[in-house]
Amino acid sequence: MILITGGRGAVAAHLTALLHRDGLPVRIGSARPEDLTPPGSVEAVRLDLTDPDTFAAALAGVTAVFLYASPDRVTDFIDHVQRAGVTHIVLLSSSSVLGPHPEDDPLARSHLDVENALLASPITTTILRPGSFASNAGAWAWPIKAGRPVSLPFPGAHNDPVHEKDVAEAAHAVLTDPRHHGGRYTLTGPESMTFAQQIDQLATVTGRPVTVNHVTREEWKQEMADHIPAVYADALLDWWESHDGEPVTLTDTVEHLTGHPARPFTTWATDHTTDFTTL
Repeated sequence: MILITGGRGAVAAHLTALLHRDGLPVRIGSARPEDLTPPGSVEAVRLDLTDPDTFAAALAGVTAVFLYASPDRVTDFIDHVQRAGVTHIVLLSSSSVLGPHPEDDPLARSHLDVENALLASPITTTILRPGSFASNAGAWAWPIKAGRPVSLPFPGAHNDPVHEKDVAEAAHAVLTDPRHHGGRYTLTGPESMTFAQQIDQLATVTGRPVTVNHVTREEWKQEMADHIPAVYADALLDWWESHDGEPVTLTDTVEHLTGHPARPFTTWATDHTTDFTTL
């Protein structure tokens, strides 16, 4: 039995569908399982990774776990995993842990703490480290639908947008092929793109003109204050500023694991057109 955590996320949903398609026993966990619509006979269970009381039942009979975890209760989770007899964990981490000082970045440190806790355990751990998810562009959906400009402090900042389907297919590969067990994999999209270039592609795909409001760091933080805590906002801003006009390093790991090149951002935009056009 394979347990998929973070069941409401796009990667988890795609991964569950792939495993179910293969006829593999799979269970999907979420803090709100009633919100899930898993395929076929896939069981949805309550699994709150901040609540150890939900761990044992979710892990019963499980041999492998796809994990997206915060560091808060990861030690408790590992203890339950060992007692349940799980032999393999695939961790969805972040390429931010590969930066020069991840311990100084609260976003990177949260992923690094989980990695270190798992690697200190006897459980075989495979780590997927995606760069920037293409779905981060979803933050622009509301202003684009409303015909308002998108606020960007660094429109020339580069990132490596990777489609959630590519991450799910990479996770499927490392879960099902023992040759990949225990590996460390950095996943990127196929090209280094600026935010402005992504905006241009969204405008082309949606057929809607999109303008950019070039704001200051502080203006952006104030605009996002209800959604992103200041400490995380500062970490994002620092990363964007460091990549302003600077292309990011790409990998061919998606193709290595899945057998096909990583999907371009325009494919993601086409897949999600209604997110930017339907009020």
